[in-house]
Amino acid sequence: MSEYYEKSDLSAFPSIGENAPALAQAFFGWYGAVFADGALSAREKSLMALAVAHAVKCPYCIDAYTNDALAKGYDLDQLTEAVHVAAAITGGAALVHGVQMRKHATAVSM
Repeated sequence: MSEYYEKSDLSAFPSIGENAPALAQAFFGWYGAVFADGALSAREKSLMALAVAHAVKCPYCIDAYTNDALAKGYDLDQLTEAVHVAAAITGGAALVHGVQMRKHATAVSM
Protein backbone atom coordinates (compact mmCIF):
# COMPACT_ATOMS: atom_id res chain seq x y z
CA MET A 1 0.00 0.00 0.00
CA SER A 2 1.41 3.38 -0.89
CA GLU A 3 1.53 6.33 1.44
CA TYR A 4 -0.87 9.22 0.90
CA TYR A 5 2.03 11.66 1.01
CA GLU A 6 4.70 10.46 -1.38
CA LYS A 7 7.96 12.41 -1.59
CA SER A 8 7.86 12.21 -5.38
CA ASP A 9 4.65 14.25 -5.40
CA LEU A 10 6.57 17.38 -4.41
CA SER A 11 8.54 17.35 -7.65
CA ALA A 12 5.24 17.05 -9.54
CA PHE A 13 3.88 20.24 -7.97
CA PRO A 14 4.39 22.35 -11.13
CA SER A 15 1.97 20.07 -12.96
CA ILE A 16 -0.81 21.66 -10.90
CA GLY A 17 -0.86 24.39 -13.53
CA GLU A 18 -1.51 22.15 -16.52
CA ASN A 19 -5.23 22.84 -16.52
CA ALA A 20 -5.02 26.42 -15.26
CA PRO A 21 -1.73 27.82 -16.59
CA ALA A 22 -2.54 31.49 -16.01
CA LEU A 23 -3.43 30.86 -12.37
CA ALA A 24 -0.35 28.71 -11.82
CA GLN A 25 1.89 31.33 -13.42
CA ALA A 26 0.40 34.00 -11.16
CA PHE A 27 0.82 31.83 -8.05
CA PHE A 28 4.39 30.73 -8.82
CA GLY A 29 5.41 34.28 -9.73
CA TRP A 30 3.97 35.62 -6.49
CA TYR A 31 5.47 32.73 -4.48
CA GLY A 32 8.91 33.45 -5.91
CA ALA A 33 8.59 37.14 -5.13
CA VAL A 34 7.53 36.39 -1.55
CA PHE A 35 10.67 34.34 -0.93
CA ALA A 36 13.09 36.79 -2.55
CA ASP A 37 15.26 39.06 -0.43
CA GLY A 38 13.31 42.05 0.80
CA ALA A 39 12.92 43.58 4.25
CA LEU A 40 13.64 40.01 5.37
CA SER A 41 16.35 37.93 3.74
CA ALA A 42 15.53 34.82 1.74
CA ARG A 43 17.43 32.95 4.45
CA GLU A 44 15.20 34.31 7.22
CA LYS A 45 12.10 33.55 5.17
CA SER A 46 13.24 29.96 4.74
CA LEU A 47 13.36 29.40 8.50
CA MET A 48 9.97 31.09 8.89
CA ALA A 49 8.56 28.84 6.18
CA LEU A 50 9.86 25.77 8.01
CA ALA A 51 8.09 26.83 11.20
CA VAL A 52 4.85 27.60 9.33
CA ALA A 53 5.10 24.26 7.51
CA HIS A 54 5.02 22.54 10.89
CA ALA A 55 2.16 24.71 12.11
CA VAL A 56 0.02 23.85 9.06
CA LYS A 57 1.32 20.25 9.06
CA CYS A 58 2.40 20.08 5.42
CA PRO A 59 4.87 17.21 4.96
CA TYR A 60 5.87 18.46 1.50
CA CYS A 61 6.67 21.89 2.89
CA ILE A 62 8.51 20.39 5.85
CA ASP A 63 10.77 18.42 3.49
CA ALA A 64 11.26 21.31 1.09
CA TYR A 65 12.03 23.94 3.74
CA THR A 66 14.21 21.61 5.80
CA ASN A 67 16.35 21.18 2.69
CA ASP A 68 16.18 24.88 1.86
CA ALA A 69 17.07 26.03 5.39
CA LEU A 70 19.99 23.58 5.58
CA ALA A 71 21.22 24.80 2.18
CA LYS A 72 20.99 28.38 3.45
CA GLY A 73 23.28 27.57 6.39
CA TYR A 74 20.95 26.80 9.29
CA ASP A 75 21.88 23.90 11.55
CA LEU A 76 19.75 21.26 13.25
CA ASP A 77 19.66 23.20 16.53
CA GLN A 78 18.19 26.23 14.75
CA LEU A 79 15.69 24.13 12.78
CA THR A 80 14.59 22.38 15.97
CA GLU A 81 14.12 25.69 17.77
CA ALA A 82 11.97 26.95 14.88
CA VAL A 83 9.79 23.85 15.23
CA HIS A 84 9.41 24.58 18.94
CA VAL A 85 8.28 28.12 18.08
CA ALA A 86 5.63 26.64 15.77
CA ALA A 87 4.53 24.23 18.50
CA ALA A 88 4.28 27.02 21.06
CA ILE A 89 2.20 29.21 18.76
CA THR A 90 -0.16 26.40 17.73
CA GLY A 91 -0.43 25.20 21.33
CA GLY A 92 -1.13 28.71 22.55
CA ALA A 93 -3.75 29.18 19.84
CA ALA A 94 -5.53 26.01 20.95
CA LEU A 95 -5.43 27.11 24.59
CA VAL A 96 -6.60 30.66 23.97
CA HIS A 97 -9.64 29.26 22.16
CA GLY A 98 -10.42 27.81 25.57
CA VAL A 99 -11.58 31.31 26.50
CA GLN A 100 -14.39 30.91 23.96
CA MET A 101 -15.24 27.51 25.44
CA ARG A 102 -15.33 28.98 28.93
CA LYS A 103 -17.62 31.81 27.86
CA HIS A 104 -19.95 29.36 26.11
CA ALA A 105 -19.94 26.89 29.01
CA THR A 106 -20.70 29.69 31.46
CA ALA A 107 -23.57 31.00 29.30
CA VAL A 108 -25.06 27.52 28.87
CA SER A 109 -24.73 26.73 32.59
CA MET A 110 -26.67 29.81 33.70
